[in-house]
Amino acid sequence: MEFTLVKGDRFINESALHSYRCSDRGLLLPFISEYTWPEEVRSTLYFIGLLYCFLGVSIIADIFMGAIEKITSKTKKVYLTQSGKDDPDVIEVRVWSDTVANLTLMALGSSAPEILLSCIEVVGNNFNAGALGPGTIVGSAAFNLFVISAICVMCIPSGETRRIKDVKVFAITSVFSLVAYLWLLLILVAITPDVVDVWEALVTLLFFPLLVLLAWLAEKNFCGVKKTETAKQMELGNFEPGEGDKLVKDNQYFRNGHLDRDGLVRFIKEVKKYPGLTDEDAAVLAASKLVESQSHSRMWYRVGAVRTMTGGRKTQPQLSMKLKENIADKLESVYNAMNEHPDAPTLGSVPTVKPHVNAVVDFHAASCAVMEDIGKFQVEINRTGRVDNIARVRVETLEGTATEGEDYVAINQIITFEPEEVSKMVEVEIVNDSQWEPDEEFYLRLSLLHEREDREGVQLGRISIMEIVILNDDEPGVLQFQRRGVLVKESIGTAYVPVVRKNGADGEVSVKWRTIDRTAINKKDFVGGEGVLTFKHTEVELNIEIPIIDDMSAEKDEHFEIELFDPEGGATLGPINRTAVTITNDDDFDTLLSKMMNLTNANMHQLQVHHETYKSQIKDALNVNGGDIENATALDYVLHFFTFGWKIIFALVPPPGFLGGWLCFFVALGAIGVLTAIIGDLAAIFGCLVGLQDAVTAITFVALGTSLPDTFASKTAAVQEKHADNAIGNVTGSNSVNVFLGLGLPWLIAAVYHSVNKTTFDVASGNLGFSVGLYTGLSVVCLGLIVLRRMLPYFGKAELGGPNVPKYLSGLFMISLWLIYVLLASLQTYGYF
Repeated sequence: MEFTLVKGDRFINESALHSYRCSDRGLLLPFISEYTWPEEVRSTLYFIGLLYCFLGVSIIADIFMGAIEKITSKTKKVYLTQSGKDDPDVIEVRVWSDTVANLTLMALGSSAPEILLSCIEVVGNNFNAGALGPGTIVGSAAFNLFVISAICVMCIPSGETRRIKDVKVFAITSVFSLVAYLWLLLILVAITPDVVDVWEALVTLLFFPLLVLLAWLAEKNFCGVKKTETAKQMELGNFEPGEGDKLVKDNQYFRNGHLDRDGLVRFIKEVKKYPGLTDEDAAVLAASKLVESQSHSRMWYRVGAVRTMTGGRKTQPQLSMKLKENIADKLESVYNAMNEHPDAPTLGSVPTVKPHVNAVVDFHAASCAVMEDIGKFQVEINRTGRVDNIARVRVETLEGTATEGEDYVAINQIITFEPEEVSKMVEVEIVNDSQWEPDEEFYLRLSLLHEREDREGVQLGRISIMEIVILNDDEPGVLQFQRRGVLVKESIGTAYVPVVRKNGADGEVSVKWRTIDRTAINKKDFVGGEGVLTFKHTEVELNIEIPIIDDMSAEKDEHFEIELFDPEGGATLGPINRTAVTITNDDDFDTLLSKMMNLTNANMHQLQVHHETYKSQIKDALNVNGGDIENATALDYVLHFFTFGWKIIFALVPPPGFLGGWLCFFVALGAIGVLTAIIGDLAAIFGCLVGLQDAVTAITFVALGTSLPDTFASKTAAVQEKHADNAIGNVTGSNSVNVFLGLGLPWLIAAVYHSVNKTTFDVASGNLGFSVGLYTGLSVVCLGLIVLRRMLPYFGKAELGGPNVPKYLSGLFMISLWLIYVLLASLQTYGYF
């Protein structure tokens, strides 16, 4: 065994000497003298610490992104005048341009660890260049362009595509991502080999504002076709008549960042048709639909990815288990059906037939009620529009309170309309038993087939879900009002107050009713009195009609009551035998709608990515899934347990609600800097212990660790967004910003320092130059493939998705580019060529 003398009379072996030398690699670490520990133990601990710090950076980056979202969401009022109007319309528009925000604050938010790692490394090395920072920037760029793009290409559902919308902005950022690395080659190899002068570093940094300026000009279309006045108004949010209907049809419920009233009304009217659905339930469902129907920034998806990785509060809406159980899972089925066919609202809405659609298929009626002993009966399905072709749809049953097998026979079959055939009958079978049961319901749902040739030429109509109520045939029933209160406008004309018959529909029954004056007076505010409702055999719902008197004068809300009494025919009264009818003045805002708007906005507020107060921020940190324990999974608990320490520490950062988000921005940036310094030490010491060069550690472990949240964010954006901009459109811009800020800023600081001290700032071009040149060449190939995918029909003429074979071939080819880069860069680092 060989021994080496170290520090006087102390002898240690060569392994301990190597471990001791590795300890000198860190700027802050190690905190204790652990170099005498076995290298296997130290390397394992450092690797675990590296992974744990990556989680910490992700969590503080979540808060950092919240600050950016708060800053960039600032709006200003714009006054628009229109002919025929005395008062101008006031709208709010965002102060920050989307492109400027993406390339500045949001790019800094996602790239802060790489940029700060490079800056800290230069300062920590006495203003000398290191290999870890630049290597991480190039390695991260390679992973982002090759691997993330490949994942986004392949994850699109079969038969679907995603195209980049802002092509000009993407073209500019793509060109700059190539120029950035070509410029690095020039200053490292050609202009001043192995030396970076002040002017070279300054030009590198100035490329950043130039990129932002050109991208902003492209976004504003300064050199393109002049926008029409109508287009400008639409951009500012000034909608023409009927535009609200279009927004509802396209599942857009927001105008200028605010909840659209008409869209919410239509949505709530649809979902409230399902029994057992309260106002609160409808508001949760509306908020969920709103969030899913909006376009989101890449930052939103990145925050969502981080919270999924750490068991935090989700940005995606989650319907509670209690809500699902209360209505026997039917809400989820109906909701999924509505999401599955967003262009064909399921109940009551008038469908808009697309130009390429030849036929509209739907049920003849939205609901029906049958006796339990009916056995089999027919349900009619109609086809309208063009009928000279073959049309196929699937019809299947969905459980409600009625149970498949026990109450009805399940259906899952394909209905085929032959040419000129306009209706088809589907046979439904009800299971009869001798046991009394309350009224139960289940659903029939129409859906399009998955095969593309069967979907073409077919569109679902307004009634694609049909409710079937099974009436018990052993009891005359219980009579009661449908709800305890009814809200009507003064100008409604006639108020229809529903009375329902439950738990049986056997025979003819009747019940008397009478109105009771309260603040609303009979003959003055309404026409009341007494009457009798008679339910014939199997009838389950009738309306009491009360004329409402509109006096056209402003007055407070008034109400009267209706009471049921003296049932006959064997029926009994239910618990809701009295209801209040409230008459609202037309000049006031609808009370019920106001409540729903407030509830929906409150649910939307819970889903925003940033916190306004310490209380909400600390609450999220303390609780798994941000306090939504009911929907937390076992994995959420495990992830929350491992990240709990980081969450508590970073909950002390001032929330974005303070000082417009800027205080949180700078404090979080400082915290990221401290963590990045620790990550740099961990990576350097770990690489030394396992025998990896810093350049190899940078392009593998560090690059992957910093890019993992972006990977999940891009994948989610690719699947959920209509365009590819948030998936891969920001990759090239982020790669450019990494070079311009991540190398330009620290190199400028170091170059100025050496210039003042009459020395040169040396940057070895060997490993870095080869890595940059290799990546540049491979990136040209990758970007060329992306352009070809957009141009050629073979790929579906889209950057993402398309036919399965070319889609997967493209993805595998991009991943192979990354493997080639890592392999060749690593071999060159170890001197194999």
